[in-house]
Amino acid sequence: MKKLSTILVGIVGILSIIFLVMIIGTGDDAIKAGESSGAVNTFMYIAYAILIVTIALVLLFTLKGLFTNSATLKSTLLGVGAFLVVLIIAYVVSGGDTREYLYGGSPATVGQSHMVGAGLVAFYILMVTSIVVMLLSSVKKLFNK
Repeated sequence: MKKLSTILVGIVGILSIIFLVMIIGTGDDAIKAGESSGAVNTFMYIAYAILIVTIALVLLFTLKGLFTNSATLKSTLLGVGAFLVVLIIAYVVSGGDTREYLYGGSPATVGQSHMVGAGLVAFYILMVTSIVVMLLSSVKKLFNK
């Protein structure tokens, strides 16, 4: 299976390079003038198809790896659960801002403001947690030597 995926990745890479050279060879002026829009659109659809196949294969192999090893599945579920707890805490702690902000030309609602605040709080929690874990890991390594 690994040989097959390596061969497929190589083929996709070579095709991508060929398509890129063909698009670049067309030139900006021809593309802007619409002379080769059909060729560019064709290459775009091929790129979308390759992207979809790549994402599907990544998901397939990731899920296969998760479900074949119960220890990996357990640690993954613990990580997802911890992340959800951080998001819930961030949402509860943050509050909607009563000031008016423009979002896409129209005023942002209190709910949108609340979600932005929750995202910021979650970012801060995760940032501080990662810094603390890195520091603790470094201190532990210092004392174990």
